[in-house]
Amino acid sequence: MKYLMAALALSLPLAACATPTAPIASAPVVEAVDAAAETAAIVAVLNAQDTAWNRGDIDAFMDGYWRSPELRFASGGNITRGWDETNARYHRVYGTPELMGMLTTTDYEIVILSPDAAIAHGAWMLERDGDRPSGLYTLVMRKIDGEWLIVSDTTTSAD
Repeated sequence: MKYLMAALALSLPLAACATPTAPIASAPVVEAVDAAAETAAIVAVLNAQDTAWNRGDIDAFMDGYWRSPELRFASGGNITRGWDETNARYHRVYGTPELMGMLTTTDYEIVILSPDAAIAHGAWMLERDGDRPSGLYTLVMRKIDGEWLIVSDTTTSAD
């Protein structure tokens, strides 16, 4: 709840944050956030991942993730830590075009928490011969060197 309040406060003018007894000059300086622009930038990252996946390019799909040993990926009751380990997991689990299928992500809910932090929720579905696995995901995203990247991914399966 405190993060939601902080996100809401970012969208208010500074005068709206000041109390009647405190002069505006003493209000904390909060960096303005253009929520629509930041949301669009995050959706662009997610769309680029879909595009890379659907052309069979796991390595380009991984460009949306923070290239760090601190990356966290949770799925199927397991946690994978690190970009290299997550990339290897994707190659192991989805190593052929048939296993990859066609990815569709929908139902985006993006919450901008601060100028450099956001949560992205959504749904995913793979269309493959013989099955259509699907589920939900929650991504913690950080703006690092001006680029939105996934620093933590929790993906669930409906199956």
